[in-house]
Amino acid sequence: MIKNTGYILLILTVVLILTMVISSCVGAVQISFSELISIIAYHTGLSDHQNFEAQQAAVFLNLRLPRVLLGVLIGAALGVSGAAIQGLFRNPLAEPGLIGISSGATLFAVIMIVLETKIFKELTGIIGFYALSLASFIGAGLTTMLVYRIAMRNGKTIITTLLLGGIAINALAGAFIGLLTYMATDAQLRNITFWSLGSLGGASWPTVTTLLPFVLIPVFGLPFLAKSLNALALGESQAMHMGVNVKMVKRIIIAMATMAVGASVAVAGMIAFIGLIIPHILRMTFTADHRLVIPGAALLGAALLTMADLIARTVVAPAELPIGILTAMIGAPVFIYIIITERNKNNP
Repeated sequence: MIKNTGYILLILTVVLILTMVISSCVGAVQISFSELISIIAYHTGLSDHQNFEAQQAAVFLNLRLPRVLLGVLIGAALGVSGAAIQGLFRNPLAEPGLIGISSGATLFAVIMIVLETKIFKELTGIIGFYALSLASFIGAGLTTMLVYRIAMRNGKTIITTLLLGGIAINALAGAFIGLLTYMATDAQLRNITFWSLGSLGGASWPTVTTLLPFVLIPVFGLPFLAKSLNALALGESQAMHMGVNVKMVKRIIIAMATMAVGASVAVAGMIAFIGLIIPHILRMTFTADHRLVIPGAALLGAALLTMADLIARTVVAPAELPIGILTAMIGAPVFIYIIITERNKNNP
C-alpha cells in the first residue's frame, strides 16, 4: 500500500497543478497556456521573449496568482485539518466546522466589525489590516478550547459530547452573529456577508504571505502523526499500549487544526464542508490509512477549493458568487450521504 500511496499522491499533485494552471488562465482576461508559460519565463529571467500582452501579465501577477495561491493554502488547510480531526476523534463527522472552530472565528470577526469599541480601534491602530485576522484567530482558539473541555471526562474525550457541544457552540455563535447583523449598519453588513459566506476576493500578496506559515506548519507537521492516528483508530487504550502518547497527540492535532482553520477564516471567511468531504472521499476511494489521507486531503482540498473559486468568479461574471455557497452546495449532499452510510453501517 505504501507504493500505491506514492502514486496516488503524485496523481493528486498533478491534479492540483492542472487546477492551478486552468484557474490562472480563465477569467475576464483570457491567458493561453503558452502565454502563461511566457509570462512566468520572462519574469523569472528564463527568457527575454515576450509572447504576451502587458495587461495579461499584470492580471496574472497582481490578481490571479495571489488568488490561486490563497485558494491552494486555504483548501490545503481545511482539508488537512478535517482529516486530522476525524482521525483523532475516530468519527467521519468530526469536522472543524462542526466542532465550532469556524463559527467561533467568524463570531469574533463580526464582533469586531460591528461593535467598534475602543480596544478594537486601538488594536487596529497597532497592527492595522491584521487586527481582524487576529480577532478571528482568537475566536477559533477559544471555541475549540471550550468544546474540548466540554467533551473531556476523566482524561478521555467523549465523541458524542464533542459533536453535541460543537452543535451547541455553532448554534450559539449563529445566534450572536444574527443579533449583531441586526445591529449592523449597511457598510458593516457588507463586511459581515464576506465573513459569513466566504470569499477569496480579498486575495493579495500580503494576505498570502501572512497565511503561509499558519498553513505550512500543519500541512507538513500533521503527516508525521499519521502512524499515531492509525494506532488511535484501534482505540485510545490500544494506542497507549503501542507507545503512543495520546494526550500529547491530541493537543498537537487540535492546536495545529485550530491554527490552520482559524487563520483561513481570518483571511477568507467561513468556507464550509471542505474539511468534511475531502477526507471521506479519500477513504471511500482509496484507503483509511492516514499516511495517505492526511497529505492527500491537503492536495485534494487545495484542488477542490481552487476549482470552486474559479467557478465562483466566472459563473455569474462580472459579479462574483460567494465561494461558501458553492462549497455548501457540493458538501451538503455528500454530508447527507455520509450520515445515511453511517446509519446503515451501524444498523444493518
